[in-house]
Amino acid sequence: MNSKKELWVLLASFVLPIALGTAFFYWNPTAFTGTTVNYGEFVNPVITTEKQDVVFSQKTQGDLQGLWTLAYATSTCDDVCKNTLKDMKTIRILMNEDMRRIQRLLLINGTTDLQDPGVLIANPSEALSQQLNKFPNNSLFLIDPLGNVMLRYDPKALEIKRVIKDLERLFKYSRIG
Repeated sequence: MNSKKELWVLLASFVLPIALGTAFFYWNPTAFTGTTVNYGEFVNPVITTEKQDVVFSQKTQGDLQGLWTLAYATSTCDDVCKNTLKDMKTIRILMNEDMRRIQRLLLINGTTDLQDPGVLIANPSEALSQQLNKFPNNSLFLIDPLGNVMLRYDPKALEIKRVIKDLERLFKYSRIG
């Protein structure tokens, strides 16, 4: 009699948590709302870039492969552009030992006479421009080391601390770049 009781207690200790967890998951729709912990807006679907999608200027040769890239996409580099480039530099510096994993890119439709050391200047291809036109003009994008555009930030309401938190979280789990 005692052994049957122990068997039921042992069986209940394994089955009951699984049954309660399943019931909670399916019968409580407000528990999992699909919110994320990132502060940037996910680019959905992710925009993949190829080598020919980003044409670097003669002065600044670079590559999107291997490093995380903060890319500012615009048609002209005005005061908002220059302030965003300064914010990008601040973000890179505040990443401390991980600053070598980040590069800055000005993705501009047209030409510019910007002379900022450390900023890569490139023109997007027609295909990449069409994909980026789905977003507001003058947007800040985060590109992963494989060349995928994954997060977008509004540079007018850019909070540097939040971008740094997103980058720290990505760098914690990323083994590349």
